[in-house]
Amino acid sequence: MDFSFIQEVPTPENFWELFQSTGWNEEYGLTPAEVHQALQSSWYLIAVYHDSQLVGFGRLVSDGVLHAMVYELIVAPAYQNRGLGSQILERLIARCRVHRIRDIQLFCARGKRRFYEKRGFVARSEEAPGMQYKPY
Repeated sequence: MDFSFIQEVPTPENFWELFQSTGWNEEYGLTPAEVHQALQSSWYLIAVYHDSQLVGFGRLVSDGVLHAMVYELIVAPAYQNRGLGSQILERLIARCRVHRIRDIQLFCARGKRRFYEKRGFVARSEEAPGMQYKPY
């Protein structure tokens, strides 16, 4: 199966369908327009297509020097376990390395910790696990 890896923001319709496959929007309650607007703030992104269907995606938000954060690393359920998630993550990390980003972080979806650990990520200690503010 041939896949195209493209560094362009997908159309709102294509991304919305992929985003909905995660179930994350049950918590966020975003509209397609809001999700698309968020993608516009990406520092770097990879969209994976099979024919014209968006089947994978990942993006970085970064200051371009010190910090980068991986967001929305998604592979459509029908395309999982084919190495696409690994390839997306590798490309995101490679972009950070080219720019000598010193700190790459991510939020891990439930049940996906092992995926990231196999690729070099480590969980932060309980002494410095980070914090989150939820205004809504």
